Amino acid sequence: MIANYPKIGIRPIIDGRYGGVRESLEDTTMKMAENVAALFAAELRYPDGTPVQCIIADTCIGGVAEAAACAQKFETSNVGVSLSVTPCWCYGSETMDMHPTMPKAIWGFNGTERPGAVYLAATLAAHNQMGLPAFGIYGHDVQDLGDETIPDDVKDKLLTFAKAGLAVAIMRGKSYLAIGSVSMGIAGSIVVPDLFKDYLGMRNEYVDSSEVLRRIQKNIFDQQEFEKALAWVKANCKEGEDYNAAEKQFDREQKNKDWEFVVKMTIIIRDLMIGNPKLAELGYKEEAQGHHAIVSGFQGQRQWTDFLPNGDFSEAILNSSFDWNGIRAPYMVATENDSLNGLSMLFGYLLTNSAQIFADVRTYWSPDAVERVSKWRPDGAAASGFIHLINSGSATLDGSGQQSRDGKPVMKPFWEIDEQEADNCLKATTWYPANNGYFRGGGYSSKFVTKGGMPVTMCRLNLVKGIGPVLQIAEGETIDLPANVHQILDDRTDKTWPTTWFVPKLTGAGNFRDVYAVMAAWGANHGSIAYGHVGHLLISMASMLRIPVSMHNVEAERIFRPSAWSAFGMDPEGSDYRACQTYGALYK
Repeated sequence: MIANYPKIGIRPIIDGRYGGVRESLEDTTMKMAENVAALFAAELRYPDGTPVQCIIADTCIGGVAEAAACAQKFETSNVGVSLSVTPCWCYGSETMDMHPTMPKAIWGFNGTERPGAVYLAATLAAHNQMGLPAFGIYGHDVQDLGDETIPDDVKDKLLTFAKAGLAVAIMRGKSYLAIGSVSMGIAGSIVVPDLFKDYLGMRNEYVDSSEVLRRIQKNIFDQQEFEKALAWVKANCKEGEDYNAAEKQFDREQKNKDWEFVVKMTIIIRDLMIGNPKLAELGYKEEAQGHHAIVSGFQGQRQWTDFLPNGDFSEAILNSSFDWNGIRAPYMVATENDSLNGLSMLFGYLLTNSAQIFADVRTYWSPDAVERVSKWRPDGAAASGFIHLINSGSATLDGSGQQSRDGKPVMKPFWEIDEQEADNCLKATTWYPANNGYFRGGGYSSKFVTKGGMPVTMCRLNLVKGIGPVLQIAEGETIDLPANVHQILDDRTDKTWPTTWFVPKLTGAGNFRDVYAVMAAWGANHGSIAYGHVGHLLISMASMLRIPVSMHNVEAERIFRPSAWSAFGMDPEGSDYRACQTYGALYK
């Protein structure tokens, strides 16, 4: 989607004393950097599926001249994340990375022959004193100087730092594209430019919803692709029963026109985000460029949906990892132009490379309430109750859980998805004529039920007056309900929309003392759901951006923040708030 991804810069730091000391460490230090680069290339992928690239300084860095030469190389090599590695004592403030905004970490080798840990402590102190927070990585067990093994605990921290740092670097310079304005008074769709600029280094782009209609009416799209897409939709997107009252139902001719309309909408929203060279061939050179958008939002309700087909099909297909052009990376598109949930989706996507479920955090079902209406008492994972996640729009079809790994349902990066899995997601989805009470202009809403047994992480970015952005995180799992119970509960709300039954992981304390407390503490009506327990990645990334985490259920041993955070008090969450307030937005 957006090429020229930022690279990870690796800085091999060495004791600068010639005459026997430095010479004895050159090979060991450079090999340490090369081994980390090999780890990153093997374990990490950019959103397009290609291996992450690393840039290593031309020489080991023993003093300020070599540090400056490395900085210059990084500036010209599109380095967005900086990692210093050393097996020994070195000169801290002379060799440290002084870049003001780049995420930084230091791995100080735990060995007794040469005290890499001493350099780590001294240089982290320099970073903290100068207001340049850095992550400290130090292995649990002592190693011999010649041991090239990267211990598992070090590997976990290296990968956590790299994933979070790359997410920060990839966002910088990209756009959020708002198609339309505020939807039904939803605060998240009041796009706040300072949030994007100061915290994420992003810009904001805006187009009126009428631009989509203009392109439809004036045929500003690839006609051949449209014909291909429409044929694919007819073959793969099964239409469901029309549940509207008979007098509100559209006739078959209008429904067929709506299918054509929403397919065109899908192509056009994508073109608005990333451009399309085909449009230049049609004489539309400006439109061909797009808006360099890594995430977008579509207002829809109500000015659009009161008289035109809704955006549900477009949002669901764009957020999925496949369409008429085959298996490909998902596009992040927020329903109702909820930019804050769009950013939440973007965070999860960049950290996992997999599609995200956009959902209303709709209903907490207590065991008593479930038993009252269904005569079934929840048990197992559902014994403490569960949350109904459901929304008409941007729920990716990947969220159906029809992809698998080791026999278990998953949501994969697109390059791991096979054709059968994509087909299974489509077969698990029914497209119902839109509820014409909500959507007077018609359209089609997707319906599937997420398979249970998937570990997932729900998150939400909120803006709070006096604080700024805060992040909420809830790790948990999807669950299956007995078919008849699902039917009873699902039919009480919008049964033509996709459903995910979610149980957060409980800790017995605070906002995670029970499921009700999670629901009650959630800061908005929407949430973004990523596959896997990735709360620790979100926490590390948020600290880089200086966004405090207001609630989470991630175990303490998995949390990794910059060294300076420990200087702001012994309570980790309070220190997170104080550190973020002190340092301020990353790009401000």
